[in-house]
Amino acid sequence: MPKKHALKIVILIAIVLRLVMLFTFSDIFNFVGAEGIHGSDAYDAYAMNLLETGVYGRTAGEPDAAIPPMYSYVLALVYGIFGRGFIQLGIFHILLDTLSIALLYDICRRIFTEEKYLWGEKIGRWVGLVAGLMTACYPYLIFQNLTLIDTPFWMLMLTLFVWVVVLLREQETLTRKTWLIAVCAGLALGVATLARSITPPLALLVALWFIFKHSIWQSFIRLVPVALMSILCLVPWIIRNYQIFDAFVPMSTTSGGNFWQGNSPFTIPVFEAGYDVQWTAPEVQNERLSREADAERFVLAWDYLNDNPEQIPRLLWTKFLVQWSIEITPRKNPQEGEIFALDEHGDLLIVRGDGSLIGLNDANTAYNSGLVDTVGRPVHVIYFGTMLILAIIGIVLSIKQWRNVSILWFVQISMTLMYIIFHPSTRYRSPSDPLLFAFSAYALVMIVYYWQKRGELSA
Repeated sequence: MPKKHALKIVILIAIVLRLVMLFTFSDIFNFVGAEGIHGSDAYDAYAMNLLETGVYGRTAGEPDAAIPPMYSYVLALVYGIFGRGFIQLGIFHILLDTLSIALLYDICRRIFTEEKYLWGEKIGRWVGLVAGLMTACYPYLIFQNLTLIDTPFWMLMLTLFVWVVVLLREQETLTRKTWLIAVCAGLALGVATLARSITPPLALLVALWFIFKHSIWQSFIRLVPVALMSILCLVPWIIRNYQIFDAFVPMSTTSGGNFWQGNSPFTIPVFEAGYDVQWTAPEVQNERLSREADAERFVLAWDYLNDNPEQIPRLLWTKFLVQWSIEITPRKNPQEGEIFALDEHGDLLIVRGDGSLIGLNDANTAYNSGLVDTVGRPVHVIYFGTMLILAIIGIVLSIKQWRNVSILWFVQISMTLMYIIFHPSTRYRSPSDPLLFAFSAYALVMIVYYWQKRGELSA
């Protein structure tokens, strides 16, 4: 592989693999006129309504805040400029993936700084190239990021935030460049939060990571602009929500529902049966999609935890296993007309009923059969399972560099904590997988490095 073109070749591989997938399975990805959209039809509806009415809402002309807004606005921009179509969307998502790979390469190059060389190049550069190649060839993300979903956008914003804070931490003095990088880091954090509201805990761990290199005061000075800029990004959305709901709604009106799904009598039996808790919902007094109903769900979840404290360890462990499963989770999806119920022992029952949360044309029902089930799932087990084993080895091998590489630990720790508080799935974890692959790549590179050194010694 020519040294000066190595990253370009990795990015080219990523583009080719995704284009082949996009056009080979165009019947899956072509959401225009399709009965079921692979990904989320909600984002499509919000984007279309934004273009037609200028109002952010699932129902045209009726404002709401059911999901974080950023990706829907970006999608509306893509539709407005290039039109609504799966090719336009696929190419846009491929562009986001290539940017994420380029940033991942530079993150690895900057944090794996030990003075070791492989074939004339520093170890860090090889780690970045191999991590980028692992991401480029990751079957789950190739498929997932070609559907109509926020995953590629949020993956880019997460990787961008990590990259910018790596740059900020490298600055030894407080110059104009330092302040500019800090503002960019705050902007990345704010936009990432508007895409998925799980990023702030990572920001707190980033502050700890800065202290590993700088003094508390120097870290504070660098991170204040980051915090202020990220808050400024959120203010317009918070004001907008207050005007609509006459209440403080920092992000969405589904956080209570998500919290209930991850902390309810259904959580353990549904996850253990291989399904996703997104298909569960409690009975509430207020209108189902209202802010008041979401607040009810939050209270119901707290009541469940308060009444069943003995279940909390099992709840956390069950969700942890789902978060880090080498299988694609959920392993099963309910079919049309099926609903979940619990018997008198709290065991899961799947029954037929008129109140099913699964619509007749929901694309999720297709994931129980066909290539996704017979080929995709086993391939994922082999691929991600191998990457996870290598990542564990890489974490151990890189432990002496903990002051630098711990930023990658903190990404995984913060994502895991957030999702075991709410509820996990492979789709939710996957945007952070490329940053996990940095350790997988390090393990592989170091194995080759030690093999090369052994050969030199025996020669």
